[in-house]
Amino acid sequence: MKKIAILFLCVSVLAACQQNTNSETEVRQVIEKYFEAFNTHSLAANDEITTEDWYHINPSGGWNKGRAETVKLLREVHSTFLKDVKMKLEDLDIRFASPEVAVVTVTNSIDNYVLPNGEKHENERQIKTIVVVKRGGRWRIIQDQNTIIK
Repeated sequence: MKKIAILFLCVSVLAACQQNTNSETEVRQVIEKYFEAFNTHSLAANDEITTEDWYHINPSGGWNKGRAETVKLLREVHSTFLKDVKMKLEDLDIRFASPEVAVVTVTNSIDNYVLPNGEKHENERQIKTIVVVKRGGRWRIIQDQNTIIK
């Protein structure tokens, strides 16, 4: 009986490790798609990688609530001052708060840009906190916050 219990425990641990590896890969793919959407300025992917109740906090402190509101703002900025701007993912760390919630910390560099108020952003690096949840069997971004690294 003891051997069966130990065997069951070992199988359970191995299954959990495999699930965690799969989840980490899937979360990483969502973050990569987020960067690809930014860099191609194609916002169609946001329907696939974000929840409808996605909250987005930009580096200037603006807060958008819901995918519709966030995508509306992103269309505006990606057609104006971020039109030719690209971000480069530098580092990514994934931590699981639960089997259905991942907290991702990302650092990235971003091309130079000028805000509509004339404020120049040059040689900038950012740190992002991105919360990714598993809904309907798929990982999606529910919240992200971007902060400029000083």
